[in-house]
Amino acid sequence: MAKKTVEISVEDKLRALYDLQIIDSRLDEIRNTRGELPIEVEDLEIEIEGLQKRSEKFAAEIKEQNDEINTKNEVINHAKSLIDKYKSQQDTVRNNKEFEALDKEIEFQELEIQLSDKRIKEFSAKIAHKNETFEELNNKISELKSHLKFKKEELENLVSETQKEEDFLIQKSEEFAQNIDARLLASYQRIRTNSPTGLAVVGLERGAPKGSFFTLPPQKQMEIAQRKKIIIDEHSGKILVDDDMVNEENEKMKEIIKF
Repeated sequence: MAKKTVEISVEDKLRALYDLQIIDSRLDEIRNTRGELPIEVEDLEIEIEGLQKRSEKFAAEIKEQNDEINTKNEVINHAKSLIDKYKSQQDTVRNNKEFEALDKEIEFQELEIQLSDKRIKEFSAKIAHKNETFEELNNKISELKSHLKFKKEELENLVSETQKEEDFLIQKSEEFAQNIDARLLASYQRIRTNSPTGLAVVGLERGAPKGSFFTLPPQKQMEIAQRKKIIIDEHSGKILVDDDMVNEENEKMKEIIKF
């Protein structure tokens, strides 16, 4: 025998949607208590990462220039040893031509020493400047890391205070969402995403949808109260329910999601 499909009334669909809205709104409240802290933590982590990359670049450049200094010192030492060698050879030359040739070699090596000394001074000046910036960067990183640690602890404390309730509500949200057909649930989630307040299903306040200044005509209010069809406010785009349903579901959900 074929299994009979149970038809869910519009009223039941509206109640299920509003119940889900109550749960999701409470989740929003919990997450809002954390304020801008999660964003602050993320921003600090990104800033620290960027500064660390700059610091690593400076360290590599300082090392490279120190290596250049070492190379130039080797050039100087080699030039000095050649000068000593050429001077020694000058003592045993047979003629002026050989002496002058060695003199030119000595002069060339002395120029090599002068040029290397000049380059060492240039590299040393650059290193001194880079070391200053490098130190400032590392001090900034250390300062930001300390600030990040404080902010993370602050966030962890806030999360730990509400984590059990949040986990419970997430579970309930998933459970209640399963009772709503996929198409209607997708509409609810779309409206909620586009709403600054996270509200997709609202009741009426003095004849106007909650959060709206546009009063609905009496005929439209009557249609909402009849619960015969899903009615969406043309101004806010939210799904509308009547005050009695709001009060009934709020009372019912107090017992279900109390923590």
